[in-house]
Amino acid sequence: MNPTNTIITIFGSTGDLTIRKLLPAIEKLLQEKLLDDRTKVIAVGRRDYTTESYLSFVEKELKVPFNTKALIPHVTYFKLDVDNPKDYLSLKQYIASISNSDTRKIFYLAVGPELLKGIATNIGESKLVEKEDLNATITFEKPFGSDLASAKAINALLWQYFDEKQIYRIDHYLGKEMIQNILTVRFANKIFESVWNNNTIKHVKIYAKETDTILSRAGYYDTSGALKDMVQSHLLQMLSLVAMEVPRSYNSEDLKNEKVEVLRKLRYDRKSLVIGQYDGYQNEPNIAKDSKTETFVFFKAFVDTPRFKGVPFYLLTGKALEQKESVIIIEFEETSEQHKWDLPLFTNKLYIKIAPQDGISLTLNSKVPGLRNAVEEVDLDYCVACNAVGNLPEAYEKLILDMTKHSKSLFTRWDEIELSWQFIDQVKQDIVNKQIPLRIYKNHQELYDLIYEMTGESI
Repeated sequence: MNPTNTIITIFGSTGDLTIRKLLPAIEKLLQEKLLDDRTKVIAVGRRDYTTESYLSFVEKELKVPFNTKALIPHVTYFKLDVDNPKDYLSLKQYIASISNSDTRKIFYLAVGPELLKGIATNIGESKLVEKEDLNATITFEKPFGSDLASAKAINALLWQYFDEKQIYRIDHYLGKEMIQNILTVRFANKIFESVWNNNTIKHVKIYAKETDTILSRAGYYDTSGALKDMVQSHLLQMLSLVAMEVPRSYNSEDLKNEKVEVLRKLRYDRKSLVIGQYDGYQNEPNIAKDSKTETFVFFKAFVDTPRFKGVPFYLLTGKALEQKESVIIIEFEETSEQHKWDLPLFTNKLYIKIAPQDGISLTLNSKVPGLRNAVEEVDLDYCVACNAVGNLPEAYEKLILDMTKHSKSLFTRWDEIELSWQFIDQVKQDIVNKQIPLRIYKNHQELYDLIYEMTGESI
């Protein structure tokens, strides 16, 4: 039998992430021949499933059409008690029987943070992943810790067993099409490359709005909140891509070096901080009646580099808001000629749209057609999804494919996480020390009006 060329071992195989994201992504990659036919997926779990009954369970849980038959040649269910070291040795023997020294081995921990340390320790102790073997790697989902101290403790444990090059830390936002596109828009277009600085950019807004409440995520969300769930990872990653300097090259380490420099120079205006909690949050199942967890965050930040010094970055995220929207809005300064026009003119704005529909738009001033001497704001709009051949890939398709190719550009390095936690810990401390009020909101406009009063900026 030919050895398997790639083995993806998934811990948490019966969980929501594996069922809704990982297996569909792997199936799509196999279908498009982006993963080799010899790719093997080992679905690790405690339940008494056979491979056949496991795939039937997956199909039932997904509740949408899904070609599980295509996975039958590739998936094996492996029963394992994550707390039993002997089971890891059995898994090691099985993997050895279908692989050789050239096989790419990915251990994907699609589990809650409470299980991460135990599983990582057992993987290390059983030598499923050994240092210096770059064909064997371990992958984690956020949250990576709950503050700087816990993140450092987890990282110290990981470095005990694994090299940094073997650790893949996932922020799935980095796999989204338009997040990947930020650098292309910046550096592959002369009209933006030459004006991407504080002489031309007035301010940057980064929004991640959701209409949903916390749904069934009470157990996780109430110990996290919007700052840790969204700002620490997704929003700060977007900010660093917008504000970073030109990298020496576009390989993984050079990109990360520049992102880290942004995080080192990041500060925020404490007076601009607004935190809120949607009305009814404390009545959600499994939420304490006196919970102070924030579901909304807004603040103004600055990146004190020569390129962006003085440019405000407005960051906002929240649940139960008026629309689902993840977007970066870069507003440019007025032209030197605008004051001469006896007409209302608009600033140019570049929109990098991440969700719900990927795309780019640029607003311009243009004469209104006809005899009147009037100006209107017009949009040059490009919908990425509308022009893609077939469906746009899901973030996890790209991330899994990159893992098989040893590419870490879309994964976060430890110093990025360390600096982002330093920043978030400072904000959390300021909330306590400055006694920042938690505002209960029934309507998003209450918060938006308050932000306008504080900053003069409309949301």
